[in-house]
Amino acid sequence: MKATYLHALGAIALSFSIAACIPQAEQQAPVSTPSPTPTPAPVIAPMPTPTPAPSPVVQEPVFEDYLDAPQTVGDWTYDKETGESFAVFGPAPDAPEVIIRCDLGSRLVGIGRFGVTASTAAMRIQTESANRVFDASTRDSRAPLVAVELDANDPILDAMAITKGRFAIGVEGVRTLYLPAWAEVTRVIEDCR
Repeated sequence: MKATYLHALGAIALSFSIAACIPQAEQQAPVSTPSPTPTPAPVIAPMPTPTPAPSPVVQEPVFEDYLDAPQTVGDWTYDKETGESFAVFGPAPDAPEVIIRCDLGSRLVGIGRFGVTASTAAMRIQTESANRVFDASTRDSRAPLVAVELDANDPILDAMAITKGRFAIGVEGVRTLYLPAWAEVTRVIEDCR
């Protein structure tokens, strides 16, 4: 039994001596796992500013004399309310195309063309004796409308009232209207004088 005991001690001693021959592992600092790089927030490109659509080009016949053009189909109607009177032209009461309005307070006559969505547009008024271009602008209305306001004594108004049979109103982006110079037009003009 002594031999077994010695043998066991020798085996233990041998284990220690073998362990002593093995170099000790270097102690390493704990490996830290780098935290994941945060995903950058997506860059949202700014919305482009919408470019206003150009007014559509209206192809219409060209007349050497506007009086050669066929008269636009429709009628004038006259009405007077508190502070204003107006004449409206259109093919039907619920489809107005032009309005001529007298503001009784300011004595200004407005001429408006429905159906124009641009904020500004050139408006040409052509009569037998006059041909002028005005800068029309958007007006507050239930339907798209651009208009000009003129002093009640502006000569173009007289030219519209006394022209031979008709006058023309042309606005960029919509067809030119050839309108009869009926009494409703004159009446609105006279209301402002």
